[in-house]
Amino acid sequence: MIIEPKMRGFICLTAHPIGCEQNVINQINYVKSKGSISGPKKVLVIGASTGFGLASRITSAFGSDAATIGVFFEKPPVAGKPASPGWYNSAAFEQQAIKAGLYAKSINGDAFSDEIKEKTLDLIKQDLGQIDLVIYSLASPKRVHPKTGVVHSSVLKPIGEQAFTNKTVDFHTGVVSEISISPANEDEIENTVAVMGGEDWEMWIDALTQANLLAPGATTVAYSYIGPSLTEAVYRKGTIGRAKDHLEATAFTIADKLKSIGGHAYVSVNKALVTQASSAIPVIPLYISLLYKVMKENGIHEGCIEQIQRLFANRLYNGQEIPTDDKGRIRIDDWEMREDVQDKVAQLWPEATAENLPQIGDLAGYKKDFLNLFGFDVPGVNYTEDVNEIVEIPGLV
Repeated sequence: MIIEPKMRGFICLTAHPIGCEQNVINQINYVKSKGSISGPKKVLVIGASTGFGLASRITSAFGSDAATIGVFFEKPPVAGKPASPGWYNSAAFEQQAIKAGLYAKSINGDAFSDEIKEKTLDLIKQDLGQIDLVIYSLASPKRVHPKTGVVHSSVLKPIGEQAFTNKTVDFHTGVVSEISISPANEDEIENTVAVMGGEDWEMWIDALTQANLLAPGATTVAYSYIGPSLTEAVYRKGTIGRAKDHLEATAFTIADKLKSIGGHAYVSVNKALVTQASSAIPVIPLYISLLYKVMKENGIHEGCIEQIQRLFANRLYNGQEIPTDDKGRIRIDDWEMREDVQDKVAQLWPEATAENLPQIGDLAGYKKDFLNLFGFDVPGVNYTEDVNEIVEIPGLV
């Protein structure tokens, strides 16, 4: 079939298998171009199919020759209907890993569930013995709690008495408008923390520890975001921020539990990037459009793969003590949060309109990155050709 992008709001309903494959190959080539990393050898990535999780799997495998197990929840293809992009990404990754002689297997299902945890533990026992790096990179709007059966749904809202009002952009049309978001109630805050906080990360580490599947000195890393004052009311000081606070506090709890094996737990604060999740957050697309322009002009722009390769090579596995901030977090958002970068974005923010955003921002770059997530607008891919939407993931368990 010929596959074209079909949009509904901030989501693309289709994905292109060849475009996704090329995207993955491009990321692999980038990691290989940066040289080898004295990094992990047996890696579990929870949330491995897109964004930072996929980049972590690629960096582990092609930077450190690691065996990897990826856990994700993706929609397989059916005749006449493409799979979700993460399915095609994972298929492409495994095909390339097999070619390189690397172990790579995947589990598709709800990572919040006890069933998928057990399935993953069994696979590690059977094939790898022990894991030396666990990456936790789940992004989901809902979580069925494995113990209570309660369905928790996250919301993106400010906390406090006041509604949040600011500018945003519809990145499809380029229209800049004002948006207001009403504040969250206590129930909404608690539900967002239940979905996006650290409880499930801790459950994974507890399960791995109890089964003696973590190698001596094992490390686990979860990903977070802070961002600038421009977005903090709706992000860091809102419901998502409350969940991220919980995630970051959980790192200390997990670190204490891992002391007995000489292990470590960190939260890495990453840069603002175009992901399926960030595209849904009002204000963020406008901020990213301006940020990209400034960072590209300064020669310090990074995508997911550049961020994670730098995290592995310069922070986690550089042979020295891992630098952290006063809250124990790894700051790989350091270039985004540079004073000169943030001052310039803050200066551009009040000036941004639908008319001038293509000049003062990088809306074209934002759109391209968004389409790339789904395998579209990838250089070298012929989108007029018939493609087979049915693609298998070689190592799917």
